[in-house]
Amino acid sequence: MKNNGPRPGKRVVVTGATGNVGTSVVRALAADPDIGSVLGLARRRPGLQIPKVQWDTVDLSRADSEDRLVGLLRGADAVVHLAWRFQPTHDPVVTWQSNVLGSRRIFEAVAHSGVPALVHASSVGAYSPGPKDEPGVDEEWPTDGWPDAAYCREKAYLERVLDTFELRHPQIRVVRMRPGFLFKETAAPEQRRIFAGRYAPGPLLRPDLLPFVPDLDGLRFQVLHTDDAAEAYRLAVLRDVRGPFNLAADPVIDAPRLADLLDARIVRIPRALVRTALAAAWRAHAVPASPHLFDAVLRLPVLDSGRARDVLGWQPTRTAEDALNASLRGVREGTGEDTAPLAGRKVG
Repeated sequence: MKNNGPRPGKRVVVTGATGNVGTSVVRALAADPDIGSVLGLARRRPGLQIPKVQWDTVDLSRADSEDRLVGLLRGADAVVHLAWRFQPTHDPVVTWQSNVLGSRRIFEAVAHSGVPALVHASSVGAYSPGPKDEPGVDEEWPTDGWPDAAYCREKAYLERVLDTFELRHPQIRVVRMRPGFLFKETAAPEQRRIFAGRYAPGPLLRPDLLPFVPDLDGLRFQVLHTDDAAEAYRLAVLRDVRGPFNLAADPVIDAPRLADLLDARIVRIPRALVRTALAAAWRAHAVPASPHLFDAVLRLPVLDSGRARDVLGWQPTRTAEDALNASLRGVREGTGEDTAPLAGRKVG
């Protein structure tokens, strides 16, 4: 006798579910009627209550976490792997253990538990230096990263790991998301802490208090609202797609656009001068963002997101300027969420 009852929705596991991208992804998945349940994994349990979402804790940097991961992933229809540690920038061994070794544990657990789909958070930072002009590079551009920056080095290394993983496990559908910089209002306090430092006064990030924007060689980058990136992840879970997808919104951000956004004037500053000042501040532990990441940002290529539009059926609903404005608003107001990474705190 046929069972004509409703089919159960997909079960999805999301790692790094309490961060900037994770909180948007679990909400996008939970709102979809084709998703039956979401298990959000993080190092620390959040206070968020979201329908269809359950929470559990796991530390991917621990060598003994893989057996536990296999149990948590068993029965899932897809795993979205977002977990990433940006700090400490002065101790790259710590980030390597979490980001690279932790990701390898997730990949192996996906294979051992029989999960049919893996959606991995790569980045524009995985790409080798490239052209800054539009329409940008497609997904065939080399992913060797910028070797001096730990973030880029780790993202690029995992691209090679996934190359091998796909050869060993052709039955698993693997998707790699390569977005530009991701911003939203509730993630702004976390990003201020990551890049400017815990005590950087958010209220000072007002247009009337930022009199100029530095015009640096290579200062052209792409921005995307995190909720738009989350929609791409939702589509990747539900649709039979494979391979990498560039994700970015228009327009490309440069010094003139920043100046318009902040109502500031443009001042031409030698790149070497800015780097020297940043390097001195980083060595003094005054700022957490390393000069190596600064070098990488000025060399990142502009992305062409045509494949995401044509194959995934994705388009951003907000402009890059909308995303930047949301982030600036969040920094000034100390907006956050009830998770350890996104805890809001107004400084200044």
